[in-house]
Amino acid sequence: MRALNVMKAAALGAAVIWAAGCSTTSTTTDAGDAGMSGQDGSANAYGSNGAGVSGSDMTDVNQLQTVFYFDFDQSVVKQDGFADLEAHARYLASHPSASVRLEGHADERGTREYNIALGERRAQSVERLLVVNGASASQIETISYGEEKPAVMGQGEASWAQNRRVELKYVSR
Repeated sequence: MRALNVMKAAALGAAVIWAAGCSTTSTTTDAGDAGMSGQDGSANAYGSNGAGVSGSDMTDVNQLQTVFYFDFDQSVVKQDGFADLEAHARYLASHPSASVRLEGHADERGTREYNIALGERRAQSVERLLVVNGASASQIETISYGEEKPAVMGQGEASWAQNRRVELKYVSR
């Protein structure tokens, strides 16, 4: 029994080290990644989360998608989210006092530790896309909630798909 616990701890440690190593690479890919982002169809959160950003400056950016969805166990941003993320990056580049928080999430499947790491990889993937397109890394904060803050409660793919996401929220500095 004790040997089994030691083996489990070693496997968990190896997985954490592997995830940490993957998060520092310049290209985020999980095995078989075909990352995805999508639109949630709801009004975005800029109005309530745009603290520190003037209203007239937010006119164009308010039209942009702020929630980007991912396939199961994936962390690559899907190409259909690139245009909005590039526009966010341009906004950040032209407004150095603006800052954004990227909140990574996962569905309830997997261990708590794995889902925290997956949410972090997703947020870092979005961060890299913003930085490559002109935003400053100092304007961006990433955080992972893993499975702790689901957008939708429930079992099944329809619920899980809405919980696999990165939310982009403008914050005051």
